[in-house]
Amino acid sequence: MKKREDAAQDREASSLPSSPVIAAFKVFQQELDTKHDKYERLIKISRDVTIESKRTIFLLHRVTSVPNAEEILNEADAKLDGVRQKIGQIAEELRGEDLHQFHRAFTPGIQEYVEAASFLHYIRHRSLISLEEINARLVFIGTEKGDIRVSADAPPEGAQVLTFQVTPSDYLLGVADLTGELMRMCISSVGNGDIDTPFQLSQFLRQIHDGFSYIGNTGPYEISKKLHTLRQSLGKVEDACYTLRVRGSEIPKHMLADVFSSRTTLMDPEEGVV
Repeated sequence: MKKREDAAQDREASSLPSSPVIAAFKVFQQELDTKHDKYERLIKISRDVTIESKRTIFLLHRVTSVPNAEEILNEADAKLDGVRQKIGQIAEELRGEDLHQFHRAFTPGIQEYVEAASFLHYIRHRSLISLEEINARLVFIGTEKGDIRVSADAPPEGAQVLTFQVTPSDYLLGVADLTGELMRMCISSVGNGDIDTPFQLSQFLRQIHDGFSYIGNTGPYEISKKLHTLRQSLGKVEDACYTLRVRGSEIPKHMLADVFSSRTTLMDPEEGVV
C-alpha cells in the first residue's frame, strides 16, 4: 500500500509544471519543432531551386534553333545566378547544422542545379564540369543588411563568408540526368540540319557511361536506375548517328527531324514519356 501511495505521489510530482521531467520534455519539444520547421523551409527552397533550374534547361534547349546562341547562354547564366542565390539560403539554414540530417530535404533541387549548370558548361566548352568547379561558384558573403549574395571574386578581407558544398552523390546523380538533356539536344540538332553535334554527343555520352560503369555498386543506390536511363539515351544517340552515317545522304536535312521523331521516343530521366 505504501508503495502505491509513493508511486502516485511521484506521478503527481512529475505532472507539475515545475517538474524537471516536464521541463526536459519541453526542451526536446522545442528542439524537434525547430528542426521540423527548418526541414520544411529547406524543402520549399529546394522546390524553388528545382523550378528555376528546369526553366534554365528549357531555355538552353533553344540554342539549337536560334542564330545567336550567346544571348541564350548569357540569359541562362543570369538565371543560374538566381538559383545560386537560393542555394545561398540553403547554406544559411545549414549554418552550424549537420548537413546529413537535412540532406533529403534539399537534394532534389541540388541535383537539378547540377544538371542545369553542367548542361550550360557543356554547350559552352564541350566538356563535363567538375565537382570542384561547381562548388567554387557556391561561395557567398554576408551583406550589411544581413542578406547573402554570391561571391564572384575573392571575398574581401574580414567579410562573412558562407560556402555550400555539393556532395559527390548529388553531383553524380545530376550528371546522370544531364544525359537525357544531351539526348534531346542531339535530336533537336538533327532536326535543324546539324549533323556534327550528334557525333560529338555520342562520344561524350560514351565517356560518361564508361565512368558510371566503373562506379558499379560503390555509388549511391539511385545510380542503378539512372544508369538504365543513361544507356537508353546513349542508345538513341547512337541510333541517330548510325542513321546519319548510313542514310544521311538519302534523307533531305529538312526531313531528318520527322525520321527521328518516328523512330525515337523521348523519355524523361525521372518522369517517363514527355
